[in-house]
Amino acid sequence: MDEKFFLGIDAGGTHTDAALLAGAGRTIRLIAAAKVKTCHEDLPFSVREALTALGSAVGSDSTALFGRISSVTLGTTLAVNALVQNRADAVGLALSAGPGLDPRRFALGAHVCVAPGGLDHRGVEVSPLRLEKLAARALVWRGEGIPATACVGKFSPRNPAHERAMAAAVATAGLPVTQGCRLAGSLNFPRRIATAYYNAAVERLHHKFLNAVEPALANAGICAKSMLLKADGGAVPIFLSRRCPVQSILSGPAGSVMGVLAMSPSAGQGCSLVLDIGGTTTDIALVLDGSPVIDRDGMLLNGRRTLVRSLATASVGVGGDSLITADETTDDAVVRVGPLREGPAMAFGGNRPTLLDALNARNSGTDAAAGDAAASRAGIAVLAEACGLSPADLARQAVDNALTQVRKAAQNLLDGVNARPIYTLTALRALHEAQPARILLVGGPATCLRERLSAVFGLPVEIPVHADVANAIGAALTLPTAALEIYADTGQGLLRTPIFDLEEAIGKTYTPTAARERACALLTAHLAAEGITDATVEVLEEDMFATLDDRGYGAKDIRVVCQTVPGIAGRLAAGLP
Repeated sequence: MDEKFFLGIDAGGTHTDAALLAGAGRTIRLIAAAKVKTCHEDLPFSVREALTALGSAVGSDSTALFGRISSVTLGTTLAVNALVQNRADAVGLALSAGPGLDPRRFALGAHVCVAPGGLDHRGVEVSPLRLEKLAARALVWRGEGIPATACVGKFSPRNPAHERAMAAAVATAGLPVTQGCRLAGSLNFPRRIATAYYNAAVERLHHKFLNAVEPALANAGICAKSMLLKADGGAVPIFLSRRCPVQSILSGPAGSVMGVLAMSPSAGQGCSLVLDIGGTTTDIALVLDGSPVIDRDGMLLNGRRTLVRSLATASVGVGGDSLITADETTDDAVVRVGPLREGPAMAFGGNRPTLLDALNARNSGTDAAAGDAAASRAGIAVLAEACGLSPADLARQAVDNALTQVRKAAQNLLDGVNARPIYTLTALRALHEAQPARILLVGGPATCLRERLSAVFGLPVEIPVHADVANAIGAALTLPTAALEIYADTGQGLLRTPIFDLEEAIGKTYTPTAARERACALLTAHLAAEGITDATVEVLEEDMFATLDDRGYGAKDIRVVCQTVPGIAGRLAAGLP
C-alpha cells in the first residue's frame, strides 16, 4: 500500500501550528511539527513561517516530501477568538417576516432594518415586499463603515424570492451580503438569523485567512487540494467554505477533539473531557467511547443557537496570554483573567501580565513554568502594587479566577449534554449519561496547569504526546465531509436545495423515498466533482407534513438532510517521541 502524506495547519490567536504526517493504512506517524507566532497584521507571513519551520524540521528532502502531500486541511481559531473578544465585524441585519411576531425580537447587533412583506410557511407571498427603507438604510450602513450585511426572510428556504430581493437592494450600496437561505434549510427563523449574522461577522476574517494560506502553500510546492475543518469534525473544500464561513467558526475546538482521538488511546475508554488551552481561549468538548458528542441543537455562539451542525463544545476567553485586570474601585480588588488578549505573556516578551505570568509566579512542584519566569514575577509585582495587593495574592486570585471560569464553562456544557439523549458522531446513546472519567489536556500551556486542573475538577489529567500541536494533527487527519438539505413541496411541484440554489420540478406523487434518493445522489455527485469518491453518505433527518395546495387538494411537504460521516484517517502509532 502506498504511503500517503497529510498536512495540517492551525492558525490560532497566539500561534500558527503545522504538522506533517504519513501512513499507509490506519496507523499514522508524525514526521515533523512546527509552531510559530501568529502575526495578525501579516497572516501570509505566519503561514509561510510555519511551512518554513516545518521544512527545516523535515530536513533536506522537504521539497520532495511537500510535493507528495495528498491532503491539506486547515483549522483556525481566529474567528471564534474574534467573537469571544467582541472583535468581529459589525453587521447590518435586514429582516422580513410578514404577519406575526416582530422580527426585531430575534435580531442581533445594533444595525437592524425590517423590510415590510412576507411569505407563508409554504413560500407563498402573503404581503408584497417593500424595499425603499432597506435601500436607504444600506447607504447609511456604508457611510457608517459597516463592512458586512445579512438578509434573512422568515420562510426563505421555501421560497428565496424575497430574500434575494432584499440582498439585491443591499448590494446596490456596494456592501457584501449573506443570505440566510443559502446557509441552512431549516425553518427555524431565530436560528437562521443568528447563522446569517455570525456568517457575515466573520466572513472578512475568514477570507483573509484563506487568502493567506493558499498562495503560501503553492509557493512551498504543495499542490494538493486544500480543505477546511468544520465545527462538526469534518472537512470541506476551501472554495465551499468561502460560501459558508460560519461552518468553520468552531473549527479550532473540532481540531482539538479530532487530534485527541488520533493521539490518545484513553479517548476510546468511557467519557473524557477534552480541554484545549490556547493563548486566547480554552476550548472544551466531550468524547464518549471514542466518538465526539454532537450538539443536537446547533452550534452555540455568544448565547445564540445557530443552524450549524457542530460538536458539543464551549469556548471561554481564558488562555495563557489572556490579560489580568483588577477592579481598583472596590475595597478588595476583583481580579479577572480575559477575555482580552493584547500580545504574548511577559514571560515571552509581552508588556502586560497574563494568566501564564500568574502561573509562573505561582507554580512549583509538578506544574511547570514557561518562558522567562523572572519577567513574569516582575510584571505581576508591578500590577499587584498598583492594585494594593501582594504579588502572591494577585497571582493566586488570577489563577483561581481562570480555573473557575473554565470549570463553570465545562459544567454548563455537561449539564446541557446530559439534559437530553446524547448523540455522538457514530451513535445515539439514549440512556448514557456523560460523566467524565478523565481530562485530556492539550494546548501550549497544558503542562503549566495540569495539577491545578486535576485538583479543581477532581479528575486525573492526561496530556497526550504532541499535545502542543493537537489542533494541527487533528486537522491533518480529519476526513472530508459535506451535507445538504432538500425540500420537496408536491403542492407547488418543486424540489429546492437552498445551499446550491437549485430548483427542480417534481410530480404530485413524489415520495419521501424519492427525496432521500435524490438528496444522497446530489451530495454524492457534488463530492465526486471534488474528487471525493469513497465517502459514506447517511440521512441525518427526514420529515413529512400533509398540507393543502392552492386548490384545496392534499399535498406533501418533505424535508431530507443527508451528510457524509465525519471521522479521522487514522491514529498515531504508540511510542512516538
